[in-house]
Amino acid sequence: MLALSWAILSALTLGVSAGTKVWDGSFNSYASAADFDKWSWSSQVGEYQWYIHGSQPTSQYLAVSADYKNPAMTSESRGIKMSIDGTANWNGQTMERTELIPQTSANIGTGNLFYHFSVKRSNTNAPDSTLEHQVCFFESHFTELKYGVGSNPGNLVWMVGGVEKWGTPFTADTWFNFAYDIDFSAGTVGLWASTGSSALTKVVSNIAASTSTNSADWHLGVLRIVTNQTPEDWYFSGVYVENGPITTAIGSGSAPSTTADTTAPGSTAPGTTSPSTTAQPSTTVTTSSSGATQTQWGQCGGDGYTGPTTCVSPYTCVAVSPPYYSQCQ
Repeated sequence: MLALSWAILSALTLGVSAGTKVWDGSFNSYASAADFDKWSWSSQVGEYQWYIHGSQPTSQYLAVSADYKNPAMTSESRGIKMSIDGTANWNGQTMERTELIPQTSANIGTGNLFYHFSVKRSNTNAPDSTLEHQVCFFESHFTELKYGVGSNPGNLVWMVGGVEKWGTPFTADTWFNFAYDIDFSAGTVGLWASTGSSALTKVVSNIAASTSTNSADWHLGVLRIVTNQTPEDWYFSGVYVENGPITTAIGSGSAPSTTADTTAPGSTAPGTTSPSTTAQPSTTVTTSSSGATQTQWGQCGGDGYTGPTTCVSPYTCVAVSPPYYSQCQ
């Protein structure tokens, strides 16, 4: 259950690119924080839905730069810094949240899929290990990373159903690469991991879990349980979802031309090709409630919400954080 030696892991056989991306969460098309604001429920453009955040301008919570990516990710031109602070309470909650949701029409909740991402911290605005953090989680929390909990609060811990299964010291200025190995059909989840440019290796074999997603409830980002005025910065890179077999290599291909800096999310920079799922309307959350139903774990109510309010059978709309947020459960 505790961390395995990275040296042992890196000595295992290296993999090659083998899978097929079903959703690409690269930040190549985001030139600045302002590009995230181009998304709305009525204009669902870009790779991400952006609505779970605090009351301040987007630039206080999101920043994109080549300095924020894993250098091993040669296909990326930039990564993202996601910040939380005392203003990051979403919809009146006492928790602090800065999170991005996939904007895609692809079904990223079927078969055997691999949710890839890399995460890093620095010693500047470092996360507080005395407070619980939920990182890169599904709405139902069937699998997620946590920080500030478990047998060693200084570890980055992988959880399944709220139970610690694996952990590693969350050292500063080290890129930690992960892939959630989710078999939605079999109802199991496993974990692949590495650091830096080392290929992913499987550190936890698949185990039973209540796997479920409506393709719009995976949260890239961080939720800090307790409100605290101290700011924290979290860095993410290498975000995508693929079907198997897994791609274990970290980074491939070449980064797009820097001319992409002037390209809005959902459009195509000269010499690059947009993924087929980019800038497509969400199939699970819609601005039209006439005859529409929401799937399990999807939002079904709350202040300012204009989507479906009726849940698919047998689920009902539950006020999770009234009056701000209700969810089909």
